Amino acid sequence: MARYIGPKSKISRKFGEPILGPSKALQKKAYAPGMHGRGRKRKQSEYAVQLNQKQKAKYIYGVLEKQFENLFHEAVRRNGITGTNLLQLLESRLDNVVFRLGIAPTRRAARQLVLHNHILVNGEQVSIPSFEVKPGAIIAVREKSKSLQVIVEALGARSSKKYPWLEWDNSQLAGKYLALPERELIPENIQEQLIVELYSK
Repeated sequence: MARYIGPKSKISRKFGEPILGPSKALQKKAYAPGMHGRGRKRKQSEYAVQLNQKQKAKYIYGVLEKQFENLFHEAVRRNGITGTNLLQLLESRLDNVVFRLGIAPTRRAARQLVLHNHILVNGEQVSIPSFEVKPGAIIAVREKSKSLQVIVEALGARSSKKYPWLEWDNSQLAGKYLALPERELIPENIQEQLIVELYSK
């Protein structure tokens, strides 16, 4: 499947924030990439601003266009605020949950772990990164995979920052998805209302 594998710093500079991880280039070149990056900033149209937010969300969560569109339609079908529903669906992706639990250093690495059958959901192997994790589900590292270097290093460097909707048991190398996260608890800098407005046109 087509997925962005280009330079992370280029994307960080485009959005003006390290959305794909820490970027030294963003500190050195705090302007957009390209020959006109340092030029005078033009006022963006309403559509451009809305599209920018959608593109940012897609890059952050590593979602393709069709996947993102399907998630939006699912968010519309659900009760509640569409924008919040969309972010909750993105946060519920298995690759994102693996990343949030600290089993992998990045979402891209979490995706690889899932694809290579290193992750269990409720005791069953799941190799689909977009799998929707339901509240109450137990996400664990497969027994044979607990000594993998990437997992050991990621857990060793685990941030002390905890997410209220997740629970981690270090002795079992397993975590529990307690509930859908409230919007104010999701740390990503995304203006989801602009995405809703874009799709509503």
